[in-house]
Amino acid sequence: MARRPNMMWDTPNRHGCGRVVMMPQEGSDQHNLESTIDKMDPDTVDDEICGGDPALLHLANDQAPIQARSFGAPTSVSGEVVFNTGMVGYPEALTDPSYRGQILVLTYPLIGNYGVPDESIMDNHGLPKYFESGNIHITGLVVSSYSWEHSHWAAQKSLAKWLTDNNIPGIYGVDTRELTKTLREVGSMLGRIEINPKGGALQSRPENFFDDPNKRNLVAEVSTKTIKVFGEGNSPSIIAYDCGMKYNIIRYLVETHKVKLTVVPFDYDLEANPSNIEWSGMFLSNGPGDPTMCPDTIKSIKYALALDPPRPIFGICLGNQLLALACGAKTYKMKYGNRGMNQPCIDLRNGRCYITPQNHGFAVDDKSLPPMWRPLFMNANDLSNEGIVHTNKPFFSVQFHPEASGGPTDTAFLFDKFVGHVREEPQPLVLQDGRAYTKKAYKKVLLVGSGGLSIGQAGEFDYSGSQCIKALKEEGIEVILINPNIATVQTSQEKSNAAQGADTVYFLPIRPHIVMEIIKKEKPDGIIVSMGGQTALNVGIELWNTGQLQAANVEVLGTQIPVIEATEDREIFSAKLKEIDETIALSYSANTTDEAIVAANKIGYPVLIRAAFALGGLGSGFADNDAELKELAAKAFSTSSQILIDQDLRGWKELEYEVVRDISDNCVTVCNMENFDPLGIHTGDSIVVAPSQTLTNREYFMLRRTALKVVRHLGVVGECNIQYALHPESEKYCIIEVNARLSRSSALASKATGYPLAYVATKLSLGKDLVNIRNSVTKTTTACFEPSLDYCVLKMPRWDLKKFSRVSNELGSSMLSVGEVMAIGRSFEEVIQKACRMVNPSLDGLEGHDSNLVEDESEIPLETQLKTATDTRLFAVQAALEDGWTVDRVHDLTKIDKWFLAKLKNISVMRKACMDCGNLNDLVSTNGAERMREMKRAGFSDRQIARYTNLPNGIEGQSRVRAVRKSLGVLPCVKQIDTLAAEFPAQTNYLYVTYSGDHDDIDKSNYSQHLPSHPSVEEASVELSRTVSGESFIRRARAYSTSVVSQTLADKKARGVIVLGCGAYCIGSSVEFDWCAVSCVRQLKRDGFKSIIINYNPETVSTDYDESDRLYFEELSLERVLDIYEREGAGGVVVSVGGQIPNNLAEPLHESGVTILGTSARDINRAEDRHEFSNMLDTMGLSQPAWSVLTSQDEAIEFADKVGYPVLVRPSFVLSGAAMRVAVNETQLRNFLALAADVAADKPVVVTKFIMDAKEIEFDAVANKGTILNYAIGEHLENAGVHSGDATVILPAQKLYVATIRQVKLIASLIAKALRITGPFNIQFMAKGNEVYVIECNLRASRTFPFVSKTLNHNFISLATRAMSGMDVKPYKISLLDIDYVCVKAPQFSFTRLRGADPTLGVEMASTGEVACFGADSHEAFIQALLATGFKLPTRKRTILLSIASVGYRREFANAAIILDKLGYALYGTPGTTKWYKDNCGLTLKMLDKPKSEDDEEASALGAIRNGDIDLTINISEGTTRKDDISAGYIIRRACVDFDCSLVTNLKCAVMLAECLERGNDKYEVKHIGEFYKLPTVGWTTV
Repeated sequence: MARRPNMMWDTPNRHGCGRVVMMPQEGSDQHNLESTIDKMDPDTVDDEICGGDPALLHLANDQAPIQARSFGAPTSVSGEVVFNTGMVGYPEALTDPSYRGQILVLTYPLIGNYGVPDESIMDNHGLPKYFESGNIHITGLVVSSYSWEHSHWAAQKSLAKWLTDNNIPGIYGVDTRELTKTLREVGSMLGRIEINPKGGALQSRPENFFDDPNKRNLVAEVSTKTIKVFGEGNSPSIIAYDCGMKYNIIRYLVETHKVKLTVVPFDYDLEANPSNIEWSGMFLSNGPGDPTMCPDTIKSIKYALALDPPRPIFGICLGNQLLALACGAKTYKMKYGNRGMNQPCIDLRNGRCYITPQNHGFAVDDKSLPPMWRPLFMNANDLSNEGIVHTNKPFFSVQFHPEASGGPTDTAFLFDKFVGHVREEPQPLVLQDGRAYTKKAYKKVLLVGSGGLSIGQAGEFDYSGSQCIKALKEEGIEVILINPNIATVQTSQEKSNAAQGADTVYFLPIRPHIVMEIIKKEKPDGIIVSMGGQTALNVGIELWNTGQLQAANVEVLGTQIPVIEATEDREIFSAKLKEIDETIALSYSANTTDEAIVAANKIGYPVLIRAAFALGGLGSGFADNDAELKELAAKAFSTSSQILIDQDLRGWKELEYEVVRDISDNCVTVCNMENFDPLGIHTGDSIVVAPSQTLTNREYFMLRRTALKVVRHLGVVGECNIQYALHPESEKYCIIEVNARLSRSSALASKATGYPLAYVATKLSLGKDLVNIRNSVTKTTTACFEPSLDYCVLKMPRWDLKKFSRVSNELGSSMLSVGEVMAIGRSFEEVIQKACRMVNPSLDGLEGHDSNLVEDESEIPLETQLKTATDTRLFAVQAALEDGWTVDRVHDLTKIDKWFLAKLKNISVMRKACMDCGNLNDLVSTNGAERMREMKRAGFSDRQIARYTNLPNGIEGQSRVRAVRKSLGVLPCVKQIDTLAAEFPAQTNYLYVTYSGDHDDIDKSNYSQHLPSHPSVEEASVELSRTVSGESFIRRARAYSTSVVSQTLADKKARGVIVLGCGAYCIGSSVEFDWCAVSCVRQLKRDGFKSIIINYNPETVSTDYDESDRLYFEELSLERVLDIYEREGAGGVVVSVGGQIPNNLAEPLHESGVTILGTSARDINRAEDRHEFSNMLDTMGLSQPAWSVLTSQDEAIEFADKVGYPVLVRPSFVLSGAAMRVAVNETQLRNFLALAADVAADKPVVVTKFIMDAKEIEFDAVANKGTILNYAIGEHLENAGVHSGDATVILPAQKLYVATIRQVKLIASLIAKALRITGPFNIQFMAKGNEVYVIECNLRASRTFPFVSKTLNHNFISLATRAMSGMDVKPYKISLLDIDYVCVKAPQFSFTRLRGADPTLGVEMASTGEVACFGADSHEAFIQALLATGFKLPTRKRTILLSIASVGYRREFANAAIILDKLGYALYGTPGTTKWYKDNCGLTLKMLDKPKSEDDEEASALGAIRNGDIDLTINISEGTTRKDDISAGYIIRRACVDFDCSLVTNLKCAVMLAECLERGNDKYEVKHIGEFYKLPTVGWTTV
């Protein structure tokens, strides 16, 4: 009897280490982490179900046996080894008689998740409802990872129990991807599973070691022995030859088509017909083995073929082969057969392609078909025959399973055709769609972008737009782009063979009238509005509904506007779904608050309120009563004219399918995804897993079938997604929504599967069909397919809510996350731990209390933290599991599926087992390699293991674990994302790293040296126990690095350069750093370097596998970068183009022996360390604000008293001013110092004097060996005190003194020389009077690099890349003084999403994106940039509210106030402001009281804003720091955000706006960027 291992390691008497992981066959490198976890409920475990016994899989190709573990019956078997690429449906597959005699390898790694349903439940025909036969027909099962814990309402037992009950062995811990590749290359082969092999691997194999099932008549084994009748009384009568017929065929024919079905044995003599069976049609079933071994069946088919008049015959699978043999054709054994659920088959009558389930090892040789017979279907991948048909008689057959189960039922219409023939009903004529030959040839297309990045509409649309441009350029189409987001890759116009940009780019606000002006100027013949999020979509809808597109003769490409409106308008959408008997959640639309209240009471509270035509759940929330509904409705109506009231489905499962459809009605689902969190949290804020983990075959394909039906009915052409709510304890579901455009999840699905959705959707919008588009990964197969994944993907959101005071971190229907990460692996534990490290580099993995993200339980009980969905609930869940809470208890509070929770429990159990060992020596002293491997397979980092075993913090402890792990031979392997689970060879460079495997998918680099001979475990233990200093240990660990520093440029080019990407988008690190990384990679490729990129952000262009020679979708951690660096033997690493995350890795990488390209790690550290940098400036005699390094709070306070408040608190090594604060008194200073110390960890915190009313200057440059090559000087419109990322930047600077510019250039040159800079860098200066102060220096690309590069028409990152890589570099010819245009960059905020956030600006960055526009002067560029952020001019009622705090600010704004009055605006003011302007300027402002509270609407500014009486509010508060009290100013500002009133909070910007309005700059002639570049200049030329 097989034995399940203990959850702890068995190492007694080792310092309390206790029992820890399993005891595999000595030397085994195969075992699965699942064996470490207990059952969710131990009381339900059957003692006899305990996998874990050692096992071997022998293959008949002379390779060494594959070591594994058992989870089924403890019996040894042999059979033919085959693979199945399906991701669901193991109960159906195992009971498919076609698998008779075969050892089945499932390529999807996580098996057993949903258990096995009840075998005793029968359907109406007395057949087991959930199975395809009454027995398991496979000989044995091979999987990568077995889930000991299953979770599903229909499950009656585990897969292990079911296998054991049926005496079928199952083994796990096998690298099934490598095994599949072997079967693909060698072909299906014989194999043998041995459980508990005696004496280990056999030295030689006996003659009868392998049993060849193909020598047996397998059909005779599975065919019925008696005649059975189903559907007695139905008509017509059909005889079915049972060669191994699946039960779902019976259900289809009898239940759906109401026929009488007589099932006979395979050898029933039809000519003799001893049972006098009456029949009008013949059905030939599927079955196993060689069709030539069924001569009796063939004889009866020949008899039926000869009848006159002919009777219809229909065969499937084996039946196709039998019909071919009967008509005189030949069959052959395929190399490895077609088995799975996603085989694309082309209907040769009309060219349509269908996704089909298959299970066969033989095929028809269609070249041998006799006259009057023709091929009916063809496999779109391997071109094998998939069906035959007689040209004038009703005989036909197909190689696939139209009835599916498991799999899709897309071809079930073939049963209709067959039964129609039997009933002698006229069959419709099937013709090819002629539209494929009449598609229009487009010459010029306008692509509408998404604008600045905001919450709900982020970098995914840069990826989508870039893919769209690529697809259009491949077709020779001229591309016109409008997108004011200057930081994006898609707005680059650099041309190369690898990357073709848009032909013309307009940096203008995305507004309907501006788009029409561009259309009038450019005269495109098509427009694409589906790649720019809701912004582009709304513009397209308005232009279509007003008839402007039609009048201009511009076609909307892809899904048409009426279809989009049908998905956006809830009433139309509901009506459309009712037409096809599908339903949405109970929902009503409302155009007034009163209508909303009526609707809510019809549905019953609680209800979900949503704004129509909004992205990311903007303006949405849950209401429990009328009062809450009124509040939500008021805010929602401020952004939309219609709101939606939906039934509350919180607690249901949320699922999503990405669907693609072409003009010929080919339709596929590319990816399905399951939310970790139950419904109620916006999917953008939920952890998402692909593919779904807890759906059965029935559920998966039920929702897929619905998706195709809905998409076809709506008429979508291109890509869309459909979201579902699925009841957690039944198959009841409803449709939440359909997005008939590219969405956030489209980018995720593209990266998760390797299927480039935006690229394909663009091709489809041009009239191409899926069949003729190639799979861009395999290069040989069709794009009309559904990817099979042999890995697991997890998306985790990234939030920045702690940057904002008063913002709740509770998650709901409105999206709050600013970015996301995607982790790839072969176990759930692995991907969720990876994702935690990706989303927050300070985390070591998924931990509860140790994460420091769990609230103090004395303030918020753990139970409350679990009940409430927040941005940190995951860590509270983990804390509860670490504290011993049961999975059931956690599930009751969170409604998170128990399967997910069991995986988290496993992590907590393994963590405790490791910690119980006490030290690394005890951890690896016994069976060390296996223990270490299991920890790594579960996603534990070296850093975690070091901490659990009480090693020193930082690189020292991590290096010790790394060295010991490598000495044990525990190394990761590299796997490909190939879309088809290794079924076809993949020509892809899209890679991930995992410990769940034995072999790499790609060859090692020629420069990657072999590791030295590994010491034994004992030697490693002795080595570890020696007393060595941390420094010497690091040196020794460095010796394990197998890469040798490059000596020559040619050597470096061949070795390649690793570029570290930006990681997750967050406030301070966004798409601008992706532009930098892409620019770097493209320049490396142009210069002949092998380019390697590491990044994990699915929204980025850099993670498009076309951009680099190798893409590692992996962590940006020291451990993982070292893994890849050693494996590739890279010539160096670029850390300076991805923002702060890679920059912070410079020093630890350098200490580990990595070659850092560009500025040295030591100099990077000198600039990042506030203390060192300030000391350096003092030594050089360069001015900076007075400063002091924090050694104690008292010293800091003493310093502040000395220099005077306000003072600025500045942590080191942080991005976007994290924890940076301006303190105006001692209380604030103490609070801010504590916060900064938390953020900076062990890095210095500096306190500096804050200089009021100074001007801030940006200096971006590229240097080579300390000499500046090129630079750009930009000025902030706002005074110092506003973070540079939130500032309005003007380039070239317009108002700087010549002397100031001279000082800036001189200081920058001195700093570049002192830090020996090579590469990009940014210095921020402050100028007051004639004094210039240095604020900080970043020895990396800054967020302004794309802005600078595109403004000056020279790519600074390309220049920096050449310098860093050692190429000869020449500076660009740029004269800033002679540029005859101005570009203004403006920040994009997302305050509408962040309920309660104060929309003021300070020293910590708050913007989520940026835009930039060009003009003849700064005013012209400023107002366009302002409008591009979504700002609305005060044109509706022409009313402006002024609320200006101080006399100095009022005086400075006085002239602007007079301008606004002269322009005819109705001016309102708060009491103090009103009085001052009346007394000092003679202006009459209508006075509005300041609100005393958030409910004070009567005669106050708050009421006027809420009622829509104010178009624009100019609110200038006092000071530069955040206040914790709720002031009247805060209430006014927040009301502006909530009720869509334009708001300006900075004095300089308010003055500039008034001047723009006076000049009439709101009227603007559209110009593309090329027109500005071509302006005549004096004294310089572009090169």
